[in-house]
Amino acid sequence: MKLKSILMALVLTAVMTSCCENCSKKELFNGKDLTGWVCVLEDETPTSDVYGVKDGNIHIVGKPFGYMRTAEKYGDYKLHVEWRWIGEGTNSGLFQRVQDGDKVWPEAIECQLCSGKAGDYVMLGGAKIAEVECVGDFPVKDRVKDCEKPIGEWNSADIICEGKKIKVYINGEFQNECTGDHSEGYIALQSEGGPIEFRNIYITDIK
Repeated sequence: MKLKSILMALVLTAVMTSCCENCSKKELFNGKDLTGWVCVLEDETPTSDVYGVKDGNIHIVGKPFGYMRTAEKYGDYKLHVEWRWIGEGTNSGLFQRVQDGDKVWPEAIECQLCSGKAGDYVMLGGAKIAEVECVGDFPVKDRVKDCEKPIGEWNSADIICEGKKIKVYINGEFQNECTGDHSEGYIALQSEGGPIEFRNIYITDIK
């Protein structure tokens, strides 16, 4: 009887833990359409020509330049995103702490996804970080090392935003960190270069 009670307690604990994890997770992409996203381009091209959903993945053409951002701002979170190149590897990025004013490019800190440079930080729209001297149009803070997968395979990015600090992991390996000026902002996916797909986009609470 005692053993049965212990087993029941363990099962209940596992269920409660699973429920708590699910409660802290927020899906940013529903796998069907772009509900919850705001699409921005540098010209008058219809956004539906550039941003869409194919086979359950977000598909971005890459031209003209622009980005699709969340409709909601976020503070502290851990962002998970998976991406792969369609055809050749070109350029894209994940914007954190995007500020108001939809323009190309907004004030934001970009986690670079450019093929061969995934994990670099690029400061957009006048954004600044404490770790490097931010001069020029697009200051860069280099990543630690290359850990990207071959073109066509899925990669993952995990980005932790806590206060003004941002850390990025590519395929599970630490790549970069910085301290910016803002502790809140939109999250965005970039159109810049060529076709790219995204999936499994969600945020979780920082524990």
